[in-house]
Amino acid sequence: MAGEDGVRRRDFIHIAAVSAAGVGGVVTLLPLVSQMAPSKDVLAASTTEVDVSAIEPGQAIKAEFRKQPLFVRRLTPAEIQEANAVDVGGLRDPETLADRTKEGHEDMLVTMGVCTHLGCVPLGAAEGEDKGEFGGYFCPCHGSHYDTAARIRKGPAPKNLVVPDYEFTSDSVIRVG
Repeated sequence: MAGEDGVRRRDFIHIAAVSAAGVGGVVTLLPLVSQMAPSKDVLAASTTEVDVSAIEPGQAIKAEFRKQPLFVRRLTPAEIQEANAVDVGGLRDPETLADRTKEGHEDMLVTMGVCTHLGCVPLGAAEGEDKGEFGGYFCPCHGSHYDTAARIRKGPAPKNLVVPDYEFTSDSVIRVG
């Protein structure tokens, strides 16, 4: 019996020492891990709400999302028809207009305003800017032309303008991010 008591005491001391070391490790690591969490200003910039009620068909606006330009365009019925008439099989980055818009809001196109070639800001979102050969956006840096659905049609850009994650919170407001 005395031998069993010695083993039990030794096991208790071992468990107590390992537990104390574990608690000490957690107390040491907790401030190090918590400092890596994003600050409040970074969390505030993680989403952007845009009121789209004032955008008329054929108009586009520029907003900002995560310190990058965001283009929001309300397509006209003619632009929607033109975008749907394109044979997506012949596109460099094949996507239909329906792939790039939300169901029920096919007239509202939301894209990042950054050319997929080298990151320049394309023209075409503001009134009077060059919209390129296909009526969408034109990147003046290296000559990429995008159509009305912001799909690459001509030039060195490898991909379409990026459609960020977004949702309609109401008929007139979208939340990006």
